[in-house]
Amino acid sequence: MKHVPIVVLYFGSQYTQIIARKLREAGVYSEIVPYNERIEDILARTPKGIILSGGPASVYAQDAYHPDEEIFNLGLPILGICYGMQLISQFFGGSVIPADHHEYGKAKLKFEKENAIFKDTDDGQTVWMSHGDKVDKLADGFEIIGTSENSPFAAIANEAERIYAFQFHQEVYHSEQGSKILKNFAKYICGCESTWNMGGFAKEQIKKIQDTVGDKKVLCGVSGGVDSSVVATLLAEAIGTQVIPVFVDNGLLRANEREQVEAMFAARGVPLITVDASEQFLSKLAGVTDPETKRKIIGETFIKVFDEEAKKHDGIEFLAQGTLYTDVIESVSVKGPSKTIKSHHNVGGLPDWMTFELIEPLREIFKDEVRLLGLELGLPKDMIGRHPFPGPGLAIRVMGDVNKPDLELLRRADTIMLDVLHATGLYDKTWQAFTVLLNVKSVGVMGDNRTYDNTVCVRIVEATDGMTATFAHIPHDIFETISRRIINEVDGINRVVYDISSKPPATIEWE
Repeated sequence: MKHVPIVVLYFGSQYTQIIARKLREAGVYSEIVPYNERIEDILARTPKGIILSGGPASVYAQDAYHPDEEIFNLGLPILGICYGMQLISQFFGGSVIPADHHEYGKAKLKFEKENAIFKDTDDGQTVWMSHGDKVDKLADGFEIIGTSENSPFAAIANEAERIYAFQFHQEVYHSEQGSKILKNFAKYICGCESTWNMGGFAKEQIKKIQDTVGDKKVLCGVSGGVDSSVVATLLAEAIGTQVIPVFVDNGLLRANEREQVEAMFAARGVPLITVDASEQFLSKLAGVTDPETKRKIIGETFIKVFDEEAKKHDGIEFLAQGTLYTDVIESVSVKGPSKTIKSHHNVGGLPDWMTFELIEPLREIFKDEVRLLGLELGLPKDMIGRHPFPGPGLAIRVMGDVNKPDLELLRRADTIMLDVLHATGLYDKTWQAFTVLLNVKSVGVMGDNRTYDNTVCVRIVEATDGMTATFAHIPHDIFETISRRIINEVDGINRVVYDISSKPPATIEWE
């Protein structure tokens, strides 16, 4: 087991992976392990520090998540965040109670004492609170090093034990200088050096792929999106012609996407195999309206198509996928007690009847890190800069039954919206942009005639990692252009609306 400077114990917070990502951005490698990881396995990683993440539970609940208490006897620096803070307080004899009201949102952190963990950060900085419980009594040996208006114990420390605990979430975007605090913990408290980078990660993954695959072959599903393109390139670097890239046209793609993908791989000299399985997918989706059922049908059908293609080649024992951590954390509790948000087609392993082994080199990193990896591998910026596109494709952007006429309607509207964003330079300034066919009809008037047609929703968001997102503040004249063009150019749509919800509480995709 390799050396891991910072080990993060996972208690179920949707933001936990961002802790590891922020540390990696500071050049400090970290790994997330389940909250109940064995002490022997933690020590095998030879960590210099441990972080206890946030989580949805209450430490005083009967079924609360508790780590092996031996972690507090290892002599390692420990940082607790939110739920982690409450665990620390409870273990050392403090008191944790339900708060009078849940605190969710921005707060100002006031320093009560100078501390190395606050080095080069500002007194009065904005931090992000998200908790329903609070520390009511401080444990012996701890002192207050930071407060906020509603949290008298916003930051506490036991310098003798090198244990620190914060009520706020340093890892999230809204904590303005939280990244520096995490870096300070790693650098000044744990003594870590900034030696990890994406180039090193690429080399590690290439070596891991080579050791895993040997002289066998790998079937790699590609979509033309960032994730699968990076995976295919990484595999090509590692094993050359042993990788067999397969593009599946599932009938749920955006306009002209098949042609664009084929041209993109041809330009790079990669022999892409295209499988037209559109009728197979659409027939299985006919009459299905439940989002989870859609996702599962699409996932199962992809697997069957790949299996059929694999039988045409000798020596294939592996299937490669562009699974990201955002897929994993929203789908299943693979590292701890997180809540399932929605199933992703490429998460959860393969069915028992399939003999492939999975290769998922991107499973522990986020979209922005994938883009950095792609640049490291020499992929062109226009490929790396493509917006995320879900594996289930347009099936989860058509509300209700999925059929060819509705898909075509959506494609035409989506193409217009993307054309406007490209023309105005906004495409590269936003995280993701798409349209959703609501299958809700309303009355309109065009010329002197009454219409009763469909509604399209435009969804444009800004984000850094996809775990949180806010709706983009697009100039009204651009919205006017998008709306006018869609209504005028797409027969069957007479109303365009804009989604102004953020993630959370909404997800980026509608289904």
